[in-house]
Amino acid sequence: MSARKSDLAAKVAWLYFVGNHTQQEIAETLHVSRPTVQRLIASATESGFVQVRISRPTHDCMEVAEEISKRFKLTQCDVAPTEGSSDTAAMRAIAVTGAAVLERYLAHPGLSVLALGSGRTIKAVVDEVADTPLPQLKILSLAGAIALDGAFNRYDSGLRLADRTGGKHYLLPMPVVAPTIADRDAWNEHRLHKILDQLYEQAEAAFIGIGTVAPGSPLMEDGFIGEDELLELIRLGAVGEILGWPLDAQGQVVASPLSERVTSPRLPKLAMRPVIAFAAGRRKVPAILAALRGGWLRGLVTDYDTAQLILQAG
Repeated sequence: MSARKSDLAAKVAWLYFVGNHTQQEIAETLHVSRPTVQRLIASATESGFVQVRISRPTHDCMEVAEEISKRFKLTQCDVAPTEGSSDTAAMRAIAVTGAAVLERYLAHPGLSVLALGSGRTIKAVVDEVADTPLPQLKILSLAGAIALDGAFNRYDSGLRLADRTGGKHYLLPMPVVAPTIADRDAWNEHRLHKILDQLYEQAEAAFIGIGTVAPGSPLMEDGFIGEDELLELIRLGAVGEILGWPLDAQGQVVASPLSERVTSPRLPKLAMRPVIAFAAGRRKVPAILAALRGGWLRGLVTDYDTAQLILQAG
């Protein structure tokens, strides 16, 4: 059994054997068919792996997810078991769980548009998604794809998801942070940008990553801003970022010259659709908390260790 199917089987088994839910209730909750639930229960019964997940980790994960949902008013929260203390282990855990979340959306009848951020975590999630034929699907990139030196952002995963689904990918051919306000205005007035704005109004959900604003920030490492700009954001109190928008510890956008040049959708507009973030790791806790406190998220996928740190600090 693959890691993704094992994790889903563990969740189904917990709901069935511990949560006393019927097979039909589980099928409706997870957006799968009842025969699929039956097969997963049978697999869980035969698998010692699933027994371990039910006896402690899966139960703990679901409890901590429920607490985060209540505290931060989320409509969904998925917490993956932590298998190791490294950021690599956390990435692997949420990639598998995040792919299951994304696949549930891909299974929605009549799905036409999904919006996608960029970054290492989003790429890891999309790499775990199973091939799902959806030729009518439009996949909208939310962040600019061009770095300061003109290089393409290799962590924009819209094209990869289009390959998985056979859908269309709509790319933002602009930098995350424009060189000048005039450049930003020119990009925003472009005909393609208006098309993408209209598509976002149809999106069923937006899936994003959350970045740190600290030494080693992906915004700087990937060439979207310079070191001086990063240090200035830190001085102004930024702890994290969503699609290039810097956030302070309470989740408010930090006023700065850089903020005036971000080309991504403004966060109030982003939040008009359900926004689900994939993020984990000790270093990301302040940034995740900023996004939660700001009310920018409706859903979160993280790992157990990070979830505990969020609750302790939140």
